[in-house]
Amino acid sequence: MEGSSDTRRRLLLAAERLAGREGVARLTLEAVAAEAGVSKGGLLYHFSGKEELIGAMVMRWVEDFERDVESRLAREGSRAGRWVRAYVGATFEPEAGSGPAAGEPVSVLAAAATNRELLGELRRCYRKWQERMEDDGLDPALATLLRLAADGLWFSELFGLAPPSGRLRERVHRRMLELASGGCGGRKP
Repeated sequence: MEGSSDTRRRLLLAAERLAGREGVARLTLEAVAAEAGVSKGGLLYHFSGKEELIGAMVMRWVEDFERDVESRLAREGSRAGRWVRAYVGATFEPEAGSGPAAGEPVSVLAAAATNRELLGELRRCYRKWQERMEDDGLDPALATLLRLAADGLWFSELFGLAPPSGRLRERVHRRMLELASGGCGGRKP
């Protein structure tokens, strides 16, 4: 018998697939329920409405991203820049099963634009991530630059704004990791 958390996850994955195919504006509770093979009442048991569903999609993305970063930290040791390298790695090459689904980044942006409370939660996450960047043993300006570059890659890929691909993307990733390893005077002054 399927548990409540399994149904909730199935609903979130269905919502992400639909958001990727149809866009968040066309995401309806009925369509999500049908995609997940759950009754609308079953969906409403888990989510009181569309805003709560989108909020859960966003928070799942945040949790998956943080889990990916933490997994990388466990392999990093204690060298300066370890958090920055984990953040860059999770952005460039999300671990299988931890990265956002195709429609999820769209939901992140839509939710941030339409839900002040959720936008506030995302701001708190980014502030926490930024604090960790600044306290990672690297020059805080360099750490911030690397976070902004990783975030810029994510947005450029999301919107198709001439993101680097192939060999260039690999070189950019490698160069960011080198800088986060203290190359070119990257240590804290």
